[in-house]
Amino acid sequence: MSESTSGVEHGFEKTIRWWDGVAITLSLPAALFVGLGYSMGAIGAWAAVALWATIAVVAALHNWVYSEMGAMFSHKSGGIALYANEAWRKRFPSLGPLATYAYWFAWATAPAIWGLAVSQIVTEQFWPNATYVLDLGLIQLDLPQLIALGVALLSWALSMIELRFTMILITLAGVLLMIPVVIFGSGAFASPLWSSDTFTWRIPAGMEGLRTVLAWLFVMAWSAYAVEAAASFIPEYRDTVGDTRKALRVSALILLLVFTLTPLGLAGLLGEQGLAEHPNGFLQAGALALLGTGAAAITVVLIAGILVLSVMGTADAARALYQSSRDGLTVRQFGILNRNGVPARAVTVQLAINVALVLFVGNALAVIVAGNVGYVLAHLLAVSGFMILRKDQPDTPRPIRLPRRWIAIASALVVFDGLILIVGVTSASITGYGSFKEVGIAIGVLAISQVMFRLRRWQDRAHPLPAGSH
Repeated sequence: MSESTSGVEHGFEKTIRWWDGVAITLSLPAALFVGLGYSMGAIGAWAAVALWATIAVVAALHNWVYSEMGAMFSHKSGGIALYANEAWRKRFPSLGPLATYAYWFAWATAPAIWGLAVSQIVTEQFWPNATYVLDLGLIQLDLPQLIALGVALLSWALSMIELRFTMILITLAGVLLMIPVVIFGSGAFASPLWSSDTFTWRIPAGMEGLRTVLAWLFVMAWSAYAVEAAASFIPEYRDTVGDTRKALRVSALILLLVFTLTPLGLAGLLGEQGLAEHPNGFLQAGALALLGTGAAAITVVLIAGILVLSVMGTADAARALYQSSRDGLTVRQFGILNRNGVPARAVTVQLAINVALVLFVGNALAVIVAGNVGYVLAHLLAVSGFMILRKDQPDTPRPIRLPRRWIAIASALVVFDGLILIVGVTSASITGYGSFKEVGIAIGVLAISQVMFRLRRWQDRAHPLPAGSH
């Protein structure tokens, strides 16, 4: 395998367009579907619909901010964590690797999360009474674990292929997933079965209610904020500036429509209790209620969308780790592309991590919490970096320049991200999504970022790179 450490001699190919970036995010409704039923059951349909719409608006505002930053650093892959590094590296150099590893771990764990989610959906739909266990002596693997391992291996294999080919598969699966989105996000309202009579609002009054709202927004951010994934492929867009602007903004607007209309349509069609009682199977129930058939087909489409999310997460995380190595934030070994222009070492390390998570954690919700702590932190550092760059680098070319009012909007986003992060970490019992054990995993990953940063500095002192190699 031919490899190069030079991003100039062997960098990413500019082979994709803005609609490819949008296609990457068309699978995000799968993330909505995984958490929607649980939120309805916990806080009521009206509250859940309102919060899903709110987090979609906040995610869209983030993407508008990232469009300016992405165009500023259009030669860098890896997305928002690298923007955070560019902003913070002169003030607090350690925040760059912190943001990078926080962001990387959230996306790198996607195959484990989605593999375990797929296993729940598949077994509930096709093998509800399955008891198969593969006995390997020291380890016994049940059917859900085997399915999750298969998803991790498939994500690794597809991420090792040239991006242009992978993008075709991602586009097809994303378009397929939009079928149930369109059906339930619009068709449900025309059905005589649709009604809001069962909707409730079960958020307490006062400070307890505010804490509940922020805790659920923290969990929902894991699904909605992922719309920024289109930014990780900016160096690979043919028209860097034009494609960046369209990919990030169109993706955000689609997310806003989907996260607002689809929960409302499904809740009215099945009733609040229907979603709460079948958190992994309400799409299939919706197909039967609306169409009278199609439960198995909907399952297949949902799985296709989830697999796309897994591949997207693998590719996104690998590019973040690659660029962090190129920028001197982690060890040099990750700053290498193979002959297909893929950061193969980073992808393979992520495979090993996901296999370990499936074998030794085995709980999708626990993995989500561990990754989401870092993910929201990465967004906080990135969006605050927008303000710092405006102050520290006022004359740096900005091919996409937002109006001055966006400084105030970015400030509000920083406050919002900080609040949901603090409350989400300290109030996991409200949502049932994890505990302090998972928060401990996240803190451990963030600590590793500082160790790898120190190792990289040692590498640079012991074996300086030739001039012009970065």
